Amino acid sequence: MLTAFRHLGIAVGLGLLVGLQRERSKADLAGLRTFPLITMLGAICAMLAAEAGGWVLAAGFLSLAAMVVVGNIALFKEGGAGPGLTTEIAILLMFGVGATVVSGHEAVAIAAGAGVAVLLEFKGPMHRFAARLGDEDLKAIMQFVLLSLIILPVLPNQAYGPYEVWNARQIWLMVVLIVGISLGGYIAYKFLGERIGLVLGGLLGGLISSTATTVSYARRTAQVAEASRQAATVIMIASAVATLRILIEIGVVAPSFLRIAGPPIAMMIAVLALLSAGVWFSGRTQEHVEMPQQKNPTELKSALVFGLLYAIVLLAVAAGKDYLGNEGLYVIAALSGLTDMDAITLSTARLVGTARLDADSGWRLILVALMANLVFKAGLVALLGHRSLTTRIASLSAIVIAAGAALLWLWSSAT
Repeated sequence: MLTAFRHLGIAVGLGLLVGLQRERSKADLAGLRTFPLITMLGAICAMLAAEAGGWVLAAGFLSLAAMVVVGNIALFKEGGAGPGLTTEIAILLMFGVGATVVSGHEAVAIAAGAGVAVLLEFKGPMHRFAARLGDEDLKAIMQFVLLSLIILPVLPNQAYGPYEVWNARQIWLMVVLIVGISLGGYIAYKFLGERIGLVLGGLLGGLISSTATTVSYARRTAQVAEASRQAATVIMIASAVATLRILIEIGVVAPSFLRIAGPPIAMMIAVLALLSAGVWFSGRTQEHVEMPQQKNPTELKSALVFGLLYAIVLLAVAAGKDYLGNEGLYVIAALSGLTDMDAITLSTARLVGTARLDADSGWRLILVALMANLVFKAGLVALLGHRSLTTRIASLSAIVIAAGAALLWLWSSAT
């Protein structure tokens, strides 16, 4: 009995939530009182269906649908019916939410009911978001849908190849993860515009590609030496965010590994963040930067290249452990980290998660790759940028690399 009352209470509460939103939106068909009645109807029909059969639930749904039609006809005759179907769909859906509460899926029902209220409330922002999407932005989103919802499900979930480290679905899942992170930065960049704050410029640069950001700003200082301080700020912030990406990737691929790898990598993030803050405060009078044009991160060619790189690194780390021992793994990690941190991070996390590599060696490999990546970006700055930017980035990178070396040397004795 108490369970039944709890179910009714949840159903009524969700109905009130959606009804309140519809009441404030001045919906003609249903509002604050009607929606709780609808969810209660769904819940009671589900209770009766458990005793009398599913026809009761079907009859309740069809009766509600008929009432929606009759109500719309009446409104149309009075000249009050609008062209939208949002409230009508919400009515039918909330009947299902009420029934779902009783069926034993309370968490699903609560999430669905709250989701309906949020979708209804954010009509304006969602329409503005859609209106501001350009053709390239929509193309990027649809390509991500292709990568994640069409290609991923059909790939075989089975290990192949040497050491059985190649799993097509797992490899493509890593592609989807990296592309998804980069797509978030890409869309944010498009909506925030090209002239944004230094800090936000670095954040977006780190989300999309810290290496591409380094190249873009280094090239700019070759013509405008005065932009060196701005460029150094953005590059350092982008490097800090890219290091934060490492923790996110580890957390997604091998959550248990995060407990071991998290603290030393977080210390590297802290060092990068402190240095970034120091550079920013020293030149904070220069408020804005013009972001370089960003490429669509969801291009199929780019995804395939990353997938291939990830597969190669995955095999290289597995084979290196077998033939070369841990010392050889550090060479592989350094070479991989020179150009791409995502591949070595994901492959290492994957091997640790499947117990093919111990966690202590895992975070050390990632840290070595990170240090190599910083050396590589400093070299790009020296090659492409102004001498003043080269001096700044070299000095800052040296501090970070020294901190990394200290962690490699001391961390095991401190833990």
